[in-house]
Formats: sequence, structure tokens, C-alpha cells
Amino acid sequence: MSRIHFDVTHPAHVHLFRHAIRELADADHHVVVSSREKELTTDLLDAYDIPHTVLSTMGTHKVELASEWIGRSVRTLEYDRRFGPDVVVSRLSPSAVAAATVTGAASVALHDHEGTNRLAGLLAPFLDRLCTPTSFEADFGAPHRRHEGVQELAYLHPNRFTPDRERLREHGVKPEEPYTVLRLVSMGAHHDVGLEGISERAQHRLVDELFAYGPVYVSAEGPVPDDLPAERMPVPPELMHDLLGEASLLVTDSNTMATEAGLLGTPVVRSGAYAATDEFSNFAVLGDAGLVESIADETAAVQRAVELAADPDAGDRWQRRRAAYLEDAIDVTEYIVETVLEGADA
Repeated sequence: MSRIHFDVTHPAHVHLFRHAIRELADADHHVVVSSREKELTTDLLDAYDIPHTVLSTMGTHKVELASEWIGRSVRTLEYDRRFGPDVVVSRLSPSAVAAATVTGAASVALHDHEGTNRLAGLLAPFLDRLCTPTSFEADFGAPHRRHEGVQELAYLHPNRFTPDRERLREHGVKPEEPYTVLRLVSMGAHHDVGLEGISERAQHRLVDELFAYGPVYVSAEGPVPDDLPAERMPVPPELMHDLLGEASLLVTDSNTMATEAGLLGTPVVRSGAYAATDEFSNFAVLGDAGLVESIADETAAVQRAVELAADPDAGDRWQRRRAAYLEDAIDVTEYIVETVLEGADA
């Protein structure tokens, strides 16, 4: 049996890896997880009953972030020297890749954000497997592996997830009635420098106009304006995908959540600065499939959101498009498990 270390530093990584972690552990491989206190990362790991060791806490300023990652690199190396992994798995984590290199373990990294291609290029010579969707045009050499489908299919493929209406009802949500989710990110990550999300002015317009079509639930990484007349999240974080899957509409500046809602067949309007860039090739694919509408202009985005909320057939159209997209997609968890074991046996 293999000794496998998963390094999880962001809430999205919990979802990306959680089924693979469980399957490998159930197959009697020795699996350990290191984590980072960032937003909901450790809360989600606890909610999914995944044992983990916290190696760092997210800094709030550039100096603190630099200090955190230096300290994390040291602690990750110490962690792997004690554990002795055959393979270290991460979402392109420099500290995890460095620890694998020093300890002689294989290193597997997943990557799906072209905005961090420079980091991927720097780490590629030290990786055994660098896994991206087929939509990536960049070539990272010998370790580069491409797979069909976006990486969120690791947890939102029909094999892995179906929204649970009863769990929503337990938290006061009426899934049979229309509602909108407005998701706002903080734009505080290193790759977000100089970019802005949906403005407060547009947030107010969205809530004011969409409220005519049912409740508007707001999920935000940062503070929500006190005068924003919307309802706060009615469910715990681990039920977010249930909420998205039954929603009539998602409006967001979150790239991850836009992808998630589209994969669930929920109409999506993606706005904010990233909607005007080509840093995520996933959205070219999802846009062509009709699953995510990316609209950088806020006025146009608000207008389109209202149009979709008022359209009783929008949800059915998205479900048909989702079914067509999934015909050629894969269960990415199966791919992760196979790739990790290949790395461990190499």
C-alpha cells in the first residue's frame, strides 16, 4: 500500500480532493492531509470528517503572506520527513512540491488557472505529474497530463453529487420556489492583485431587481454592505452545492462557483474583472456549452441576470446543455486516484 500526502490550502481544494482522499483511504492506502487556516478550509475538512494537520494560517498582507509561506514550507518539509510519503498531491503548492523533491517522493499537482502558468512553469521540472484540462494551450513538458472536463467534476459529476432538497428544507429553503444566489469574492489572493469584483452599486441593483423573482441569498468572502437588503446564507458551507443546484440563478464574480453552478445546470451570470480576461480557458469551454455567461460590463450583467430570472424556461435550457456537456466529460476523481497511484508506483 502507498503512503500519500494531500496538501490542502484552499476551500476549493477540499472539494477537489475529498472523494479521492476517501477512496484511497478506503482502499487501505495510508493517507494524510495537511491544511491551511484560510476562509472555510478547515471547517469543510471537519464537516466532511477528514482528519488533517494545520501547517499555517493565511496572512492578510503581503509581508504576512510571505512569512506564512516560508514558515509553511519549513513545516511541510518537517511533516513529510516524519511521514515518509511515496507521493505528495497538491493544487500547485510550492511548499508541497519542494517537500516532495527534498524527501524523494513523487509529486502530483493539479492546475486549472492560466493566470498562474508562470508558477506552473517554474514548478514543472520538479513534478512527476502536472494535470490540467485539455483546454490548456500552454505546454509544460514531460510531466504535463491533460484530461477531459473541468476539475470541479471531481465532486460535481453525477457519479459524485445530486442536490438534496430535504437538507435545504431543514434550513428553511424552499427548493421548489425560485431563488437567486449572489456570490461575492474578496479578490484578496495573490493572482487577484489589481482586479475588482462586482461593485457595491451593482450588488444593490441586483438585489433590488432580482428580489421581485424570489429570495436573494448572499454569500461573501468579505463583509456584506449593511444596507444590502438580501438574506444571508441560509445553509452551512458544506450544503452550498445543494443550494446552487436548486437555485434559479447564480450571479457571481467567483470563477469557481460560476463553474460549479454551470455544471449543476443552474443559469449563471459571471461578472467582475475576470469576465473580461482569458485567464481561465475553462470558461471558453463552458461558454461554448452555454453553461456560463461571462459579462464584464456590470450594467449588461445586471440586465441579463434579470432577464434570466424572469425566464421560466431558463432552468430547463441549462439542464439540457449540462446533459450535452457531460456526454464527453469524465469523473475527475477517478482520474485523480489513477494518477496518484501511478505517481506512487513510479
